[in-house]
Amino acid sequence: MNPLLPAAIGLVALLYSAVGHAGATGYIAVMTLAGLPPATVRPTALVLNVLVASIATVQFARAGHFPRRLFWPLAAASVPCALVGGAITLPTAAFEGALGLVLLLSAVRIVAAPRRIGTEGAATAGATAGTAARPVRPTALSVPALAALGAAIGLVAGLTGVGGGLFLTPALLVLAVAPVRQIAAVTAPFILVNSLAGLAGGVLAGRPVTAVSLPVVAAAVIGGVAGSSAGAFRLPVRSLELVMAAVLAFASWKLLGRPLRL
Repeated sequence: MNPLLPAAIGLVALLYSAVGHAGATGYIAVMTLAGLPPATVRPTALVLNVLVASIATVQFARAGHFPRRLFWPLAAASVPCALVGGAITLPTAAFEGALGLVLLLSAVRIVAAPRRIGTEGAATAGATAGTAARPVRPTALSVPALAALGAAIGLVAGLTGVGGGLFLTPALLVLAVAPVRQIAAVTAPFILVNSLAGLAGGVLAGRPVTAVSLPVVAAAVIGGVAGSSAGAFRLPVRSLELVMAAVLAFASWKLLGRPLRL
């Protein structure tokens, strides 16, 4: 095993977990560059996703950011649709290109004009103009609307093989349904349940779960604990937004530069 692989995995886990993501696209990129075969890359990325998403879920929940009203409709609808999407094989190059552009625009939007929502957004946007920024009231979505969003994201995630968090985060940001920390807090368990569904689908299809080396597991756990702790408890909201933008931009680069087909 390349001795740099655990360090790279740990760095990916740290950056992604700070915004409630688990790092699947980063793990895939790192393992592909390290020369691991595709049959190993996909299940390994899902296993690491489960580990890091579990840690991020606990950390953001401990900090009091977990929005149950958002999570359950999204998760309940996404899991079965992700299983269905994972069973379908479609040419996805054009779709992944369009998705890459959407993620890139989402990242640019966060950097250029972040929307501050609720109590987290009460300060900074209007300060340079000499006026206090006004908090933006979160947009309330009905349970059927959240379920429809979860189902669509689950299906697309299953079709493309890319983690559902990459679709969920920009969607929730655009809809302005919650503060940025709550968006991170709902994204982590969303990724967790869909990663578990992906692993279960692979097992049912006859693909065994790949054993992951202890150094790689340890690096992912350490990075996940450090990143999610910083995101949930320490990082200022603006810093969290910038990290989130960097994650989305990296995912966009991956999709536009080399579409993922695992």
